[in-house]
Amino acid sequence: MPHLHEKIDFTVAIFVVHDGRILLIHHRKLDKWLPLGGHIELDEDPEQAALREAKEESGLDVELLGERPPTTGPGTRALIAPRFLDIHRINETHEHIGMMYWARPKGGKLMLATGEHHDIRWCSAAELDMLRPPMSDAVKWYCRSAIREISSRI
Repeated sequence: MPHLHEKIDFTVAIFVVHDGRILLIHHRKLDKWLPLGGHIELDEDPEQAALREAKEESGLDVELLGERPPTTGPGTRALIAPRFLDIHRINETHEHIGMMYWARPKGGKLMLATGEHHDIRWCSAAELDMLRPPMSDAVKWYCRSAIREISSRI
């Protein structure tokens, strides 16, 4: 996906939890363990981007979790709010505004997107510390929060 702007882009991260485990990918280009996610394209909203990225990167259809206000009407469509937002530096001149979504799988078949990732796997909270290369503390925090919050909804 080309950048929408040279200085900043909007992205989604989808933290998919099932049976107390979170779905992670080992990103080929970045050599990092991350949740599913990517850039929001010009012709989509954040919710559409999250659903698309989840499907493209894992083969799974997911249900985004969160609150959708009852405000949809002519010319307005209420969106599920992301659980968290952040801004993170990609390089010296470019940043991403990241929208973190919690999700559950609802169908599809898990598959590896070999062009983008080395590996895809479900991890428990304890296994996050054993990943190689190591996962950043920030991403671990989001993963553990998603596991805790989604598992407590059952």
